[in-house]
Amino acid sequence: MTGSTYLDFDRTLNKAFKMIKDDKDKSFALLVICGINLGLRIDDLTNLTFEDLRKDTFTITEGKTNKTRTLAVNDHIKTAVSYFSEDVKGFAFISQKGTRFSSQHLNRKLKEAFKGIGSGKVTTHSLRKCFGRRVFESNGESEKSLVYLSQLFNHSSTLVTRTYLGIQQEELNDIYNNL
Repeated sequence: MTGSTYLDFDRTLNKAFKMIKDDKDKSFALLVICGINLGLRIDDLTNLTFEDLRKDTFTITEGKTNKTRTLAVNDHIKTAVSYFSEDVKGFAFISQKGTRFSSQHLNRKLKEAFKGIGSGKVTTHSLRKCFGRRVFESNGESEKSLVYLSQLFNHSSTLVTRTYLGIQQEELNDIYNNL
């Protein structure tokens, strides 16, 4: 698999919840938790507000595809948001300087924070892949889950989704390992 790797969902979630208790990394930890639970591209993720995350569902228009998508705020995200004061409003993912995180800054922080949790290069895309792998594995690694993920990710086919998630390569490796 080339490009970024996916992260183990449970290990990533646990680490992010430990980090959210540290005021210095609170906003970054919230971004990680939202990233692995929503499966958004980083540009769409960094546009989310506390107002969005405090609802049960919210609707966005994806930047890359211009498609409208409604997302559900699950218990992981609700718990993470509870670490922030109700008075906090506006963009949810801001640095200590009060500016929104850049992709480059997030890639550095992710690489540093999650070294060893993924099997390769950790980037902002790793959060989206983590979400995809969790959905795939939680649904019995079914073709149906790949169809849903293909729609969520706006992929042209489930084959593209398999490749994106690194499933194809793992299956090919298993052929050699099972000889």
